[in-house]
Amino acid sequence: MANAGKKTIRSKTGVRQLHKDSRKKYADRPEICFLLQDWEDGYNVGGMFRLAEAVGAAEIIGTGRTPQLDSPMIGVTSMGMHRKVPFRYIERHDEAVLKLKEEGWGIVVVEIAEGAEDYREFNYPGKTCLVIGNEGGGVYGGVMNHRDAAVYIPMFGKGRSLNVTVSASVVAYECLLKERNSGSQ
Repeated sequence: MANAGKKTIRSKTGVRQLHKDSRKKYADRPEICFLLQDWEDGYNVGGMFRLAEAVGAAEIIGTGRTPQLDSPMIGVTSMGMHRKVPFRYIERHDEAVLKLKEEGWGIVVVEIAEGAEDYREFNYPGKTCLVIGNEGGGVYGGVMNHRDAAVYIPMFGKGRSLNVTVSASVVAYECLLKERNSGSQ
């Protein structure tokens, strides 16, 4: 058996070393942040903090009805990561996108939209803001009008989409770990 004698790493030291090795191996990854457009479920926001911390995101930006840090659901689901990842709230969705563009972020919406590219084939900018829309309504027109690009996740079942945090996870890891051409940043 190929895996005979191999064990799960359980020590904190072993896990830290694995994380250190990963950061070194993928040191040339893009900077990433997330804009949560009008999310309504604090548990999803809490899960997003766990993802954001895992990928080393610069920050999370909440807009509209997205629950803020005082929501007890966020703390429960984030397992404390809401204290490690910067968060800012900008009420209006379109203002948030314009502010992020001023700060040099490429606005990439994760949405089934005209002109959207398969998330695996897209060349992510060096500073990528992934916009994840409302679970029911998707990314709104005011935000879509200011996007730099749109990516989608191919679906093979009958469902139209994945949970918002799951979608963000799939695309974020592709963005960060995708092999890049030397001039693509």
